[in-house]
Amino acid sequence: MKRMKKFGIMMLALTIGLVSCGKSGDAKKKAAEEEIPNVQVQQVKIQDVEQTAQLTATVLPEVKNNISPSTPGRIRKIMVEVGAFVSKGQRLVQMDAANLSNLETQVENYQRMYNRVAELFSVGGASQQELDNAKLQLDVAKTNLQNLAENTYLLSPTAGVVTARNYDNGDIYSGQLPILTVMQINPVKLVINVSESYYAQVKLGMPATIRFDIFEGQTFQGKVSLIYPTIDERTRSFSVEIKLNNSNYKVRPGMFGRVELNFGTAKRIVVPDMAVVKQTGSGEYFVYVYKDGAVIFQKVELGRRLGNEYEIISGLNDGDQVVVSSQTKLADGRKVNLVK
Repeated sequence: MKRMKKFGIMMLALTIGLVSCGKSGDAKKKAAEEEIPNVQVQQVKIQDVEQTAQLTATVLPEVKNNISPSTPGRIRKIMVEVGAFVSKGQRLVQMDAANLSNLETQVENYQRMYNRVAELFSVGGASQQELDNAKLQLDVAKTNLQNLAENTYLLSPTAGVVTARNYDNGDIYSGQLPILTVMQINPVKLVINVSESYYAQVKLGMPATIRFDIFEGQTFQGKVSLIYPTIDERTRSFSVEIKLNNSNYKVRPGMFGRVELNFGTAKRIVVPDMAVVKQTGSGEYFVYVYKDGAVIFQKVELGRRLGNEYEIISGLNDGDQVVVSSQTKLADGRKVNLVK
């Protein structure tokens, strides 16, 4: 009986202790929830913000020519090396000339034959048909000679620099790779992909500022030379060619460039970067807007970063007060105290 009495007393004490602890924990939790955080706010306003698009591109030659004959054959002589500057019409490669010599002789024979028939025709010793046939044979032979000459002595179609050589003297050209590649690198061009939102603002001749990581601190000035007429439905962007004068050949194809286009100014709200909260895992940005003693978790669309501020494209109104401190303690609709 005594044991049962002691056991009852112990259970009662344990129950009282658990209830007491539970009440204490609830009280602490409630107190923490009722604690109102102190925040600092800053009023935003509309101001003029320079509208620029900063894009990347790779330098391309103005013209790229692959130098090859129209048919396979033996390469007798390659007259230039990689890196050589060549002029338009300069001989670059000599192919096997045996067929050319034979055809030159054939053209001379057809020319003499035509001359004789023409003399006979003038005195009535040959018919018009005989004269026409002789002329046709001569013209065909001359055309074949011209084609063969163009494929025996390969000329540069443009002024530029030799950027590739795939064969040596004596090799048989197989048609798989060009013998030489010549690039015109004055001017050069950069192709950029611009957001469709700027389509109506990009104009031919518009200036572009170009920077290259390899030339630190230097800027180059180019111009919009071509605007592609369609929008890529996957990227919602369109291509634009920027032409850059390169008379000193300083810029070379393959370089990485950064292009900046300036579209003037626009009225935008600007907020301190301390006010912007990035939502983890979503890529979306928010700010806390103070109103009537509480904060609202407001989604915003960011524009350019301007030093220690951000351009806001949408989501805020002129005169809104945004929180610039203690965001980790806040939640949508929570009451706050303002402090200076």
